[in-house]
Amino acid sequence: MANKTNAVRLVEQSGIPCRECFYAFDEKDLSGMHAAQAIGLPPEQVFKTLVARGEKTGINVFCIPVCCELDLKKAAKAAGDKNMELVAVKDLLGLTGYIRGGCSPVGMKKRYPTFLDETCVLWEEIAVSAGARGHQMILPPEALTRLVGGKVVDLTL
Repeated sequence: MANKTNAVRLVEQSGIPCRECFYAFDEKDLSGMHAAQAIGLPPEQVFKTLVARGEKTGINVFCIPVCCELDLKKAAKAAGDKNMELVAVKDLLGLTGYIRGGCSPVGMKKRYPTFLDETCVLWEEIAVSAGARGHQMILPPEALTRLVGGKVVDLTL
């Protein structure tokens, strides 16, 4: 079994119940839809972590279902900004400590404002990246929101 990631350790240290799922990933398909299929959960229950930069607010983190698209206008509004744009993949590791396909909302290099799509509350548990490709953690959305100091808002198109 793979070593515990920093994200999983932080969740466990916080006393949050968490299950881990491991799956074979494909460098050519790092999509969340592939992750959802691989772990056997509906795509609406598996959340991808997107990192964006606001004009005034700087770096923000958004978690949305893998089957949805981030509405940048809603994201900017949630963050209290006028404009928001996704950061370039090449900048992800330096900002978060994570690579594309393994970006977790938990355990980033810095604590950034974090927003979860409002649909997360429809589920007892959601899956998010555990901080490595091919590794998801499944946990209650309310506990995740508390842990990351997040807000639950409407974020998708």
